[in-house]
Amino acid sequence: MPATDPDSAAPLTAVLALAEQVGGTLRVAEGLLQGRRMVDLAGLDRHVGRLCASALDLPVAQGREARTRLVLLRMELDRVTRQLVPPA
Repeated sequence: MPATDPDSAAPLTAVLALAEQVGGTLRVAEGLLQGRRMVDLAGLDRHVGRLCASALDLPVAQGREARTRLVLLRMELDRVTRQLVPPA
């Protein structure tokens, strides 16, 4: 597709939308954990799997554009994970 084709950005837009969905779930989970509430992350692995698969399918240039958001998302996931594991 030519670079001027508006649909050429669709894969990147979809990946960023999936990243935002996962990020929103993680922010809600983090808030609940901080309030010492129960958190159910069932299904999160499916969303993350879809995100990873979609990101891997991006053209190289779009993958580079998505990289920063995906790295930040990984940091959010790590932060939530640390809160899930009780201190030793």
